[in-house]
Amino acid sequence: MPGCHKAQMTDPLFPITVARKTGLESLHLGGEPLPINLLSFWQWSTSDLVSNVTRGRLAEFIVANALGINVSGVRNEWDAFDLVTSSGVKVEVKSAAYVQSWFQLRHSKVVFRMPRTHAWDSTTNRLDDTARRQADVYVLAVLHQLDKMSIDPLNLGQWSFYAVPTRVLDSHMGSQRSISLQSVEAFSSPVTYADLATSVTTAACAQCEGV
Repeated sequence: MPGCHKAQMTDPLFPITVARKTGLESLHLGGEPLPINLLSFWQWSTSDLVSNVTRGRLAEFIVANALGINVSGVRNEWDAFDLVTSSGVKVEVKSAAYVQSWFQLRHSKVVFRMPRTHAWDSTTNRLDDTARRQADVYVLAVLHQLDKMSIDPLNLGQWSFYAVPTRVLDSHMGSQRSISLQSVEAFSSPVTYADLATSVTTAACAQCEGV
């Protein structure tokens, strides 16, 4: 009916509530399931853990687990920051690596891109008026393994982490959009996965003291 169509067009397009998938869900055609499931898609699309995009999401997952954050839900692609701890600390995770999936003449230079941004609220589709670095603490996750033959992003011993209060980044970066690992190491020291939670707590306290 024309009236129904008009009402659908004018209704607000509210955010979709995403249900966690099992991987066993089948693709289907006309209501008939096909012999292809979601797990096959995941295996096809995200098995390369060294690739930039997948490595970044894996780094978020690793940090979330180190901080005791519940990961039984679904990652929100559109939040202004990546994670929130049980005590309310907003955490942004940035990852980098020396080794890439593609052919390299030399190891990559480790650089983190952390510009000031206008936070976007996915529930209202509005941008914040003020550009800033949105989190309280930035965790810079470096997959530091140099040997391509043995690189394994699932091996947490191959990762180093730098937990930096946002005010410290602001003081060193200003309006710069990126910073090298060499520059970061002038004001922050790496920690292991086992020590990351303590390091983030320390950085969060330093952030609060400086506000």
